[in-house]
Amino acid sequence: MEKIWLKHYPKGVPAEIDVSLYPSLVSLLEDSFTRFAQQPAYKFMGRAFTFQQIDTASSALAGYIQTLGLSPGDRVAVMLPNIPQYPVSVAAILRAGLVVVNVNPLYTPRELAHQLQDSGAKALILMENFATTVQQCLKDLPPLKIVLTSLGDMLPFPKNLLVNWAVKYIKKLVPPFRLPGAMSWNDAMTAGRAHGLRTALVGPDDLAVLQYTGGTTGISKGAMLLHRHLVANILQSEAWYRPALSKIPPGEQLHTVCALPLYHIFGFNINM
Repeated sequence: MEKIWLKHYPKGVPAEIDVSLYPSLVSLLEDSFTRFAQQPAYKFMGRAFTFQQIDTASSALAGYIQTLGLSPGDRVAVMLPNIPQYPVSVAAILRAGLVVVNVNPLYTPRELAHQLQDSGAKALILMENFATTVQQCLKDLPPLKIVLTSLGDMLPFPKNLLVNWAVKYIKKLVPPFRLPGAMSWNDAMTAGRAHGLRTALVGPDDLAVLQYTGGTTGISKGAMLLHRHLVANILQSEAWYRPALSKIPPGEQLHTVCALPLYHIFGFNINM
């Protein structure tokens, strides 16, 4: 059958991609960490984070997550806005052999309880601004392992302390909360570095992400995205970027302004 749509492809965009190039998102991530180690991966509040820094941070967090007694394929929820802790958390969960469950930080307690119950999440990575919401629904949930971060935790000293202090005491964006047993981001990173990361065996047909729908036609439902689905999506996106990438002068890098929330499906694909 003639593929007439190929006539409309921009020059330089291939008709096919090799989806077997990476057996998993973990393989793709770790290849990128190695190939682009010294290049900036993300920029936030004036600070650039290299691929190597994301590699190191996600390895440490994954090492901590592996101490929580979770089994391969268990779900870990991520309730974060667009901050550096988000890509670190996603990479850490995948590298630990677990499944990412993206959570909208603006959920009400009822909406959050539904998603955590429905996904079967065993752990939650959370920004303290939304901790009061979690507190309100804990009584309706099985026990959760919680990692708690503040907005500036990945910024250099003393900017990290200044940002966290301003968010809490000047902007007053952190309502009072109580989450007994929650581990702070910095303590989790320290514990993870001491423990080290054990390589997890994940393949193309393993579940990578439970991505919940917007719930506009009923309750939010989890779409099951396998490693091979997301690898194919990333390679497809990269293929469409090739004409633009070919025009970038040597030594320069393409930058993407991420105005959309990373926890949503369109933001997640951009991030990965």
